[in-house]
Amino acid sequence: MKLKKMMLLCVALLLASCQGGGGTGGANTANSGAATPGGTGAAGGSAKRLAFVTNNASDFWTIARKGVEKADAELADVTAEFKIPSDGTAAEQKRIVDDLLAKGIDGIAISPVDPDNQTGLINDVAQKTLVFTQDSDAPNSNRACYVGTDNVAAGRQAGDLIKEALPQGGKIMIFVGKLDARNAAERLQGIKERLNGSNITIIDTRTDDTDRVRAKSNVSDTLVKYPDVAALIGLWSYNGPAIVGAVRDAGKTGQVKIIAFDEEAETLAGIKDGSIYGTIVQQPYQFGYQAIKLMAAVLKGDKSGVPASKQLYVETKVIKQAEVEAFTKEINQLRGK
Repeated sequence: MKLKKMMLLCVALLLASCQGGGGTGGANTANSGAATPGGTGAAGGSAKRLAFVTNNASDFWTIARKGVEKADAELADVTAEFKIPSDGTAAEQKRIVDDLLAKGIDGIAISPVDPDNQTGLINDVAQKTLVFTQDSDAPNSNRACYVGTDNVAAGRQAGDLIKEALPQGGKIMIFVGKLDARNAAERLQGIKERLNGSNITIIDTRTDDTDRVRAKSNVSDTLVKYPDVAALIGLWSYNGPAIVGAVRDAGKTGQVKIIAFDEEAETLAGIKDGSIYGTIVQQPYQFGYQAIKLMAAVLKGDKSGVPASKQLYVETKVIKQAEVEAFTKEINQLRGK
C-alpha cells in the first residue's frame, strides 16, 4: 500500500510540473521577444529598429548623427543605427539597405545619391518597411515622408548672396558632387531663378563625384582657364573647403568671391578670415532628430506629424562674417568639441 501511495504521489507531482508556466522552465518563452527586432520586449512594448543612411562620409553628417543619437536616447522603445556609404555611390547605398532589410529593420531614412534612378529601389523597400527620405528627396517614389531642406528655397538664398557679393555682376562657376542628386539640381534651380535677368553669368557647373581631390582640382582648373571668373559657388559641404584651398594655392584670396553651403570647419574659418563671403547652412541635426522621431510615431500609427505634402522642411540660414562666431560655437557644441 505504501508503495502504491508513493507512486501515485510521484505521478501527481510530475503532472503538476509539466502543466506549470512559471519558474525556470518558462524562461525561454518569457524572453523570446526581447532581442527580436520589432518584437515585444519584457515590458510588453514594441521595440523598433530604425536606420539613418547618409549619401557620403562628409563631416556634415557628424551633426546629423548627434540628432539621431538624441532621438534614440529619448525613445525607450527604439534603437537607431547610423549608416555611412564608404564610397558615396548608389550601389553602396543599396548594399547597406539590403543588409538592413535582411536584419529586419522597421524603418529607414535615406538620402538617395541618385533619386531618379533609385526610385525603383525605394519603392521596393517601401513594400517591406517604412521609408523616409532625408536631405535629398525622391518625390516620385513611395517614400512616406521627406525630412530636410527646401533646396529650391536654399538655392534662392544662395542666389541672393551671389548678387550681394557681386553688385557689379560677373562670371561665376558652380561646383558640386553630382548634379543628378535632387538636392543639387534644386539648389541650382533656385540660384538660376534668382540670377535670371541679372548681370551675373554662370559659366558652367563642374561635378566631382564626391572626390575631394577632384573637387579641388576642378577649382584650380577653373582659375587657370577662366582668369576673369568673379565668384566660385560650392553646392555641397566639402566644396567650400575645396574652393578656398584652391584659391589660396593660386594666390587669389580676396580676388574671387566664394559662396558655400553647409558648415564644415574650413568653411566657417574662411568666413571668419574673410576669404569666403558666406554660406547657406542647413540643420542636419534636425534631419536626424526629426526623421527618427517621426518614423517612430508613424510606426505606432500616429501620422499627425507628416504634412499633407509629405515634405517636412527644415529651415536654412545665411551665415556671413557677422554671424559666424556665434554659429561656430553652437556647431562645435553639437560636434562635441
